[in-house]
Amino acid sequence: MKGMTIERMVQACGARLAGIIPQDQRATATAIVTDSRQVTEGSVFVALPGERVDGHDFIPQVFAAGALAVVCERVPDNAAGTCLVVASSRDALRRLAACYLDQLQIPVVGITGSVGKTSTKEMIASVLSQRYHVHKTAGNFNNEIGLPLTVFGLRKEHEVAVLEMGISDFGEMSRLAEVARPDVAVITNIGICHLENLGTRDGILKAKTEVFDYLRKGASIVLNGDDDKLCTISDVHGTAPVFYGMGEALPAQAAYGKKEIYADAVADHGLRGIDFDLHLPEGVYRVHVAIPGMHNVYNAMAAAAVGRALGLLPQEICAGIEAARTIGGRTNLIEADGYLVIDDCYNANPVSMRAAIDVLAQGEGRTIAVLGDMGELGADEKQLHYEVGAYLAEKHIDWLFAAGALSQELVRGVSEYPDFTTQYDYFGTDTDALLARVCGFVQPGDTILVKASHFMDYPRIVRALTETK
Repeated sequence: MKGMTIERMVQACGARLAGIIPQDQRATATAIVTDSRQVTEGSVFVALPGERVDGHDFIPQVFAAGALAVVCERVPDNAAGTCLVVASSRDALRRLAACYLDQLQIPVVGITGSVGKTSTKEMIASVLSQRYHVHKTAGNFNNEIGLPLTVFGLRKEHEVAVLEMGISDFGEMSRLAEVARPDVAVITNIGICHLENLGTRDGILKAKTEVFDYLRKGASIVLNGDDDKLCTISDVHGTAPVFYGMGEALPAQAAYGKKEIYADAVADHGLRGIDFDLHLPEGVYRVHVAIPGMHNVYNAMAAAAVGRALGLLPQEICAGIEAARTIGGRTNLIEADGYLVIDDCYNANPVSMRAAIDVLAQGEGRTIAVLGDMGELGADEKQLHYEVGAYLAEKHIDWLFAAGALSQELVRGVSEYPDFTTQYDYFGTDTDALLARVCGFVQPGDTILVKASHFMDYPRIVRALTETK
């Protein structure tokens, strides 16, 4: 790490020193971590209190491992090292990250939205990698703990940070954006998720756009111009957003004048990807996206807008789009024993479920959906599951295997669809029974989609289907 001395960290998080107070406070941290197992010589350990594990219990252990200092809310007896005592370790973690990121002075791309944050992040990182050394959010490190840890992963060789920001309540985006302070802010869409806390799509819009209050001077704003909520934004603190979308025509609700970036002449090749014409102010370019699903055309347009904001040439943008690949749990295609598994089980909401079903519908052989509950949908959760089931039947998917208390509504949506052809099997909350049935059912030539919210632990179904037998 660069420049994170004890003195600087005390100032950044408003700490008082306790324990063994060093006379020289210019020693620099080699890393900042929240997992005691990751502490090495010179690390700073942030002790986070939790429901099951309290980081304060590991303070003696981390000092024994060579920690430079510990950030904590209470000082242990006979502390064997330097303690930075704060009112809230979580707040201190964010403030340390904001301090570290600020001193690096590299461009920051902040990405949020209801659906597609991770796949858009991957596309943006692929495009920017054509010119820059990019550091990006890994896995699901997009919350109030994960974002700072992502920031602490930045090193001197990195030239751009691509940071994903995920929220589920009001105020969270403000706390995340205060760390990231984006030079480019991207909002992919305003969908149906986290309704338990945010109430309505208007509530989601309000929560997501908290990011606008924390942009760096001269920042660019990139918005999906086809989203019926985002398209009503015409000005952000005197800055006109850059809009992207499908086709040149504007939505009826649009408050903006044009789409600066748009796509048309789309040729969907199913699981082999998509070709389309990418319209940029510099010209029109034929592009191939290797990842299936029409939503990836939107991801590519968002990436093109970010690339232009950071000075890339059209040829670099197109090369980055064509080089993009997915990651585990995100429309990840896995060949196994003669059948194809679509691993899309990182998380789920009604919009991403429909997109995944669209991809499955293009599969060869029998099309099989292995689905589970979608979480945090609020009062309409049953109806939203029902509608996804009806959509699956409308797309003539051959089989549905479902588990989870709410997934009974998926099955009902299928069974009540007029002239449905989809066969189904529901296992209540017994995912073990579902797993055994699916593993015994699939055969060469099948295409199988696996998708549910993260708490359903459907990655184990993917593992069971794809590990060598």
